[in-house]
Amino acid sequence: MQYIKAIFKFKSIEDYQQDLLISDLADLGFDTFEDSEAGFTAFVIKENFIEQELKHLLDNCNSDFETEYSLEDVADENWNAEWEKNFSPLIIDDVCYVRATFHEPQPSYPYEIIIDPKMSFGTGHHQTTTMMMQYILATDVKDKNVLDMGCGTAILAILAAKLGADKLTAIDYDDICYLSTIENAGLNQVNNLTALCGSKEVIPDDSYDIILANINRNILLDQIGRYAEVLKPQGKIFFSGFYLDPDLSMITAECAKYGIKYVNHKQNGDWVAAQFEKK
Repeated sequence: MQYIKAIFKFKSIEDYQQDLLISDLADLGFDTFEDSEAGFTAFVIKENFIEQELKHLLDNCNSDFETEYSLEDVADENWNAEWEKNFSPLIIDDVCYVRATFHEPQPSYPYEIIIDPKMSFGTGHHQTTTMMMQYILATDVKDKNVLDMGCGTAILAILAAKLGADKLTAIDYDDICYLSTIENAGLNQVNNLTALCGSKEVIPDDSYDIILANINRNILLDQIGRYAEVLKPQGKIFFSGFYLDPDLSMITAECAKYGIKYVNHKQNGDWVAAQFEKK
């Protein structure tokens, strides 16, 4: 699959403005971002990219900050090599060790997750993934039925499996993420995970104890109604991929329509993760 790399450079930009721009770019199909000295680089599947949409987005931002961008084609093998060069092991709450296939095991940690860092989100390094993993580690998932939406590499579902979840369903609309989910489940010897490619329309008519959804605000708002249909009473939802204001209040209001109540939230930098429960 061919990707396009968009290189953004800024004369001046606040951190919150950059985060908001990244969120808007995600709505246009950009799915991976890397920091640089002058700004950041964003990646999008070539067939999903419409440059006019990008120009329109940046035109609307001109009053806030000045930006320049350039575009380059990226071959799959170059992308993968870049991931391997920059991927470093990660430790969550001193109990979970996340590594790539080319790192040495660390058996001193109770939980170890192996992620093959190809072209998908979910290596654990982003604040949203880290907070979601912290929530999972603090939750009783043993013998539970778990749905992981926007699963990326399926790192969240794999962690839930290692904590004793009985049944797992991992869904992503990106076919690379879908294939990555299958591969990473095998690497971690997770045999009770079903991978599906699609969005809310492919969610099985099942009953879930726990739903994990680390996506973005707009997609979450669109999908909450479907989550409510398949979430058991007293079931838990953990959301991330959005900001505190106004995102959390918008998500809370949408959940309330379906009897899903806000419990608490975490914040890491500008990013937020939140726990909800179906009453």
